[in-house]
Amino acid sequence: MLIGICSDTHNRHQIMRRAVGVFDRAGVERIVHCGDVGGQAVFDELVGRCVRFVWGNTDVADSGLRAYLEAVGIPPPESVPLLLEWAGRRIAVFHGHERGCTDGPCVLEVDYIFHGHTHARRDERLGRVRVINPGGLHRARVKTVATLDLDTDELTYHEVPRA
Repeated sequence: MLIGICSDTHNRHQIMRRAVGVFDRAGVERIVHCGDVGGQAVFDELVGRCVRFVWGNTDVADSGLRAYLEAVGIPPPESVPLLLEWAGRRIAVFHGHERGCTDGPCVLEVDYIFHGHTHARRDERLGRVRVINPGGLHRARVKTVATLDLDTDELTYHEVPRA
């Protein structure tokens, strides 16, 4: 199963549209957004796709946005970390500002931790846990997303074109 990982769009829906194009060309089946989505315009680009996300430190999860997400079939996270189990792999998703994100590998029974917040790519093993940050789609010199093949553990970073 190939999944797409992105973060830190900060309501830049045009860059999200281009990132979705990168995911489509790669054959991504599911998308994980690691927070600082920014608002409805970004979610509009994700409608109709299998998407999971977490709220970032700049996101405002008001009742109107929650109602919109429910109406378009994008489930808001119930807790942090967001815990996923896909293709027999356990994934914890943080934004990256939360307490527990950096010491998560010590206490979480997961295969992967995904996070954003720093706007910088990261691929690091902490013990048996692989920690991945896809980079940022805003406030990053090079805007990137990542794809991860859960069957082979192959991670690829993709540059997202500016225009």
